[in-house]
Amino acid sequence: MSHLLKHTLLVGAGAMAIEYAKVLKAQGIQFTCIGRSSASAELFFNKTGIHAKTGGIRNYLNQNSKIPSSAIVCVSVDQLSQVTLELLNHGVKYILVEKPGGMKLEDIKKLAEESTKQNATLYVAYNRRFYSSTLHARDFIMEDGGVQSFMFDFTELGHILEKTKVNNIIKENWFLANSTHVIDLAYYLGGEPLSLHSYTSGSLSWHPSGSIYSGAGITKNGALFSYHANWNAPGRWGIELVTKKRRLLLKPLEELHIQKLGSFNYEKVTFKDDIDLLYKPGLFRLVESFFDDRKDKQLVSISEQYRKCLTLYEKMKKTIN
Repeated sequence: MSHLLKHTLLVGAGAMAIEYAKVLKAQGIQFTCIGRSSASAELFFNKTGIHAKTGGIRNYLNQNSKIPSSAIVCVSVDQLSQVTLELLNHGVKYILVEKPGGMKLEDIKKLAEESTKQNATLYVAYNRRFYSSTLHARDFIMEDGGVQSFMFDFTELGHILEKTKVNNIIKENWFLANSTHVIDLAYYLGGEPLSLHSYTSGSLSWHPSGSIYSGAGITKNGALFSYHANWNAPGRWGIELVTKKRRLLLKPLEELHIQKLGSFNYEKVTFKDDIDLLYKPGLFRLVESFFDDRKDKQLVSISEQYRKCLTLYEKMKKTIN
């Protein structure tokens, strides 16, 4: 860990900030938490024993001349890009922002451009890349010589989401705000598409742009893949990857089941996952990677996120022939 990064800003004082605080404390990283309201600061203190500063990030940056060189941004989705821009414009050079980084393509593009302009390093926190199940799946894939084909499902629970008090703007952009959690993981494990054909139909009162998604393609490594999601019906997230020796099932994503060649049965893979039990799954290793000096990070850079939004996610949201 670089000595410059031993003190960081934690921007946000909500539920996700509480999870980050647990990890930062466990890793011995000093941090200053910046919240907005006294109510969130009080809850943060009750859960962590640490006082959060109130008034928001802009107020903090304007009142302090010495600002840490790194920050973790975990405010609400509709505030992610604006808060991150504030940090970039005040000289913070090393930032981890909660997924997806911004609510719209334009937000993420602006962050990518500004981070380049400021010569800053900005990562998007897709913590499922760091699940114990993901790490073991990757080991099996490497052992078997790669993925030959895969499929995934990013069905959202529409009947529940419709009744939640989540901001309507966030709901309208739910594909990017939430579904990309599993889509990113599927392409991370199976390979990024070389070609993609996608189809979309249906609509929901809170998500008029679509509710049923289907598509297929081929990855840069030659693996065939398909996906499906129906937000009007029962379902759950899941990824299934096929190698020459095994079929790997992540459903739920925190668990790994394998079907071996010659067998019809799936066996649950048991692994030591104390870290994922003590902390929000994937978060400990994600933070560890963020503060690691090594260059071989498994994190998503903001430029990579923008490229994927432009070339993959936007295509998956609408019918492309």
